[in-house]
Amino acid sequence: MQKYFFIALGGALGSMARYLVGTSISDRLGIRFPYATLIINLSACMIIGLSLEILNRHTNVNPAFRYLIPIGFIGAYSTFSTFEWELFSNLNSGAFWVALLYVATSLVFGLVAVALGAALGRVLS
Repeated sequence: MQKYFFIALGGALGSMARYLVGTSISDRLGIRFPYATLIINLSACMIIGLSLEILNRHTNVNPAFRYLIPIGFIGAYSTFSTFEWELFSNLNSGAFWVALLYVATSLVFGLVAVALGAALGRVLS
């Protein structure tokens, strides 16, 4: 039962963080390019790399915490479906180069963010 509590708590926090980060970035940078979704996805990659690296190194941590961050928080915070919709919309509107840039930066920098998060997790462990 504890794992469901952690998933729900993480999901509530992740969805609120997604809204706050997304609106803050969109207000500052605009919506012509999907900066908010990109930054949310990249930070989610870093957070999952960091949290799983730390949790994998510290096996004495309550296993229920794996449900809080990697499943609950990141599950609600990450925006893959939004990424796909924005990509689809850009392609439908003829913004091929924006769509291509968005995919390339998401994939490359997402992998870099996971690696940075994991490296940070190793340092902090």
